[in-house]
Amino acid sequence: MNIAIIGYGKMGKSIEMIALERGHDIVAKIDSDDFSSLDLKNADVAIEFSQPDVAVENIKKCFEANIPVVVGTTGWYDQYNEICKIAKETGQSLFTATNFSIGVNILFHINKKLAEVMNQFSQYDVHMTETHHLEKKDHPSGTASTLAEDITNAVDRKTSYVGRLNEPYNEQSSLALHIECKREKNVPGYHQVTYTSDIDEISIQHNAKNRKGFTMGALIAAEWVHDKKGVFTMKDLLKF
Repeated sequence: MNIAIIGYGKMGKSIEMIALERGHDIVAKIDSDDFSSLDLKNADVAIEFSQPDVAVENIKKCFEANIPVVVGTTGWYDQYNEICKIAKETGQSLFTATNFSIGVNILFHINKKLAEVMNQFSQYDVHMTETHHLEKKDHPSGTASTLAEDITNAVDRKTSYVGRLNEPYNEQSSLALHIECKREKNVPGYHQVTYTSDIDEISIQHNAKNRKGFTMGALIAAEWVHDKKGVFTMKDLLKF
C-alpha cells in the first residue's frame, strides 16, 4: 500500500518506521501546509498527524486527491460535522480517532459502561487527570475530551467539562466535570477517571508506555479503510 504521511513530526516518523516494517511504501512525506492535492497523487491512503489549525485544510486536500484519510490530529473537532458532511456528499473516506491506541479504545468502552452504572450513585463525584508531553498543544487532550463527553452524556449530574492546566481537583462537586491537565517531559499519554465518595474511590486508567500503540492503531486503520467509502471511527474497526 502506498501511504502519504501528512505531518512529519514524532508521530509521522514513527508511522514511517512501522509502515515500512509492515511492507508498505511511503510515497509522500509532507511537513508543511504548503502543498496541494497533486502531491498526494501516488498515494492509496493518507495518514494525517499535523496541527489543529491546518488539519481541516489537509483533510480537504485528501478529498480533492480522492484518497481516504486517517486523521490523528485533535483540536479541530468544532468542524467535525462540516467535514463529515463533505465526505458523505462527495463520496470520500474519512477515518478519525482522538486516540488510535487499541488499549485506549478499550478504555473508552469501559468508561461508557462505568458512567452508565455510576449515574445511579449520586454520592460519587467524578473527575479526570490527563498527562502528556510538553509539545502537546491542546488541553484537554482529544482522548480526555472523548472520555469526558461519554461521562457527561451518561451521568446526569455532570452537564459539561472543563480542562485546566495543573489545577488539581478540589473535591467540590459541581455540574462541570473537572479535568486536570498536566504537561511533563517524555510522557506519551496518561488518562485516569476517578469516582470519589466520602468512603471510597473507583478509578480506571490507561498509561501509554510509548508511541507504538498509537502508531500501530493508525496503520491498522489505514489498512482497513483504504478500500472503503464513508465516515469511520475506531468503533467501526473494533466492532464495539
